[in-house]
Amino acid sequence: MPAPPSGAAPTAPVGRDRFDGWRPRSLRARQLLAASLALLAFLALAGYALDRAFVDTAEDNLRQRLKSYALYYTDKVEFGRNGTLIPPYNTPDPRFDMPDSGMYAQVVLRDVPPWGSNSTLGPELPVPRMLGALEESFEGPLPIRRADGSDSQAYRYGVGYAWPATHQHAEIPYSIYIFEDAQALSAQIRVFRGSLWVYLGGAGVILLLLQMLVLRWSLRPLRRVIFELSRVQRGELSGMTESHPRELEPLTDSINAFIESERENLERQRNTLADLAHSLKTPIAVLRTQLDSGGSDPQALREELDVQLKRMNNLVSYQLARAASSGHKLFSAAVAIEPHAEEIVRGLEKVYAAKGVICEFEIDPRARFHGETGDLQELMGNLLENAFKWARSRVLLTVTVGATAPQRRAGLFMAVDDDGPGIAEDDVAKVLQRGVRGDERVQGHGIGLSIVQDLIRDYRGELQVGRSEELGGARFEVRLPPGL
Repeated sequence: MPAPPSGAAPTAPVGRDRFDGWRPRSLRARQLLAASLALLAFLALAGYALDRAFVDTAEDNLRQRLKSYALYYTDKVEFGRNGTLIPPYNTPDPRFDMPDSGMYAQVVLRDVPPWGSNSTLGPELPVPRMLGALEESFEGPLPIRRADGSDSQAYRYGVGYAWPATHQHAEIPYSIYIFEDAQALSAQIRVFRGSLWVYLGGAGVILLLLQMLVLRWSLRPLRRVIFELSRVQRGELSGMTESHPRELEPLTDSINAFIESERENLERQRNTLADLAHSLKTPIAVLRTQLDSGGSDPQALREELDVQLKRMNNLVSYQLARAASSGHKLFSAAVAIEPHAEEIVRGLEKVYAAKGVICEFEIDPRARFHGETGDLQELMGNLLENAFKWARSRVLLTVTVGATAPQRRAGLFMAVDDDGPGIAEDDVAKVLQRGVRGDERVQGHGIGLSIVQDLIRDYRGELQVGRSEELGGARFEVRLPPGL
């Protein structure tokens, strides 16, 4: 394999996620990590939103308070006959009378220095501007310098007015500004933020603990499945119980299906070996008798040996074919019906060409066989061959979608009709008799149904034999249930 070019970035292996290295392998750890990240994100967004709401509300309250002070000064400000300002003698708050108290008031006039409350003595405040009549402004925090030379910040509210004109002077525009140091608002915000994150942090810890408890409770069914599976492995249980949540039922049903399939396969192997051993006893006993008798005719011994070897070979071939036709893959891809049916019918038409039998199809294109292709061919092949053998001129193959169940693949319904003599009602029970070896079963309709019945039993289906209402002969119905 050629080496990658020098300087090229390493690429992740095909089929592997580059993030697999840091992902936790535990479902509980994954959910705790996801819940913790989501909780942290939610608390951060909630904290930011509450903080912004508090800051906006505090600033709005500050604005309304400063506006009320400005309205007080508006009521107290007067002008003399010569147009000079008559400052107010009373203040709405004692801090306006204390130098550098953090609460300041100014009255700005055009072409004259602004008037300031006693609290403005000492600090350096931003130079105000003239506002238009009823124009308002709210600014901050603005930089100021306190009387001790330290830097600070303040919020400023301003509103513009105009003193009405008289016969002695024209209209006098003026603006009133109220300042408040930002330290008080900053202290409120700090206290609120400290309390906010303490409470949000406590709520986050409580929610995380609740999440752990809820997660432990929600994962309890999975732990129960693991516990039951370990008991099944130790042989303490024969299968998974049925008292599980709906979301886990497909999993437990699949496990039970695997367990049942393994048991059936083991039982089938034991039965096949037992049947083969039992079948070979007689030929072996015959050969042993011939050898022990010490017969003098080598030709007769050779002929008997040939007969018994052929019989043993036939027995082995039969048991192997029966074992091969038994069992199937539990989960298999869906197999289309019509192509295999056409292939089987083409071969049967050649075999029974002298009879001129016509085979008709009524196959639903949605119908699928969920199993091995060989099982489908064995099933349809035996039923169709039986129909061709006993039909006079017509055979009908009907395939439709069978029973359905939520979250399961659909079942299958198959019927083979012929216009032959049919099967007597008294012989149906014998034909469908189960648990009998192939050489002991009643051949009432001319075929051995052992392979067909074994296949249907492996797929947990059912076989019914009756009379065809449409063609008048025999009718074989196969119903396979919904799969996992």
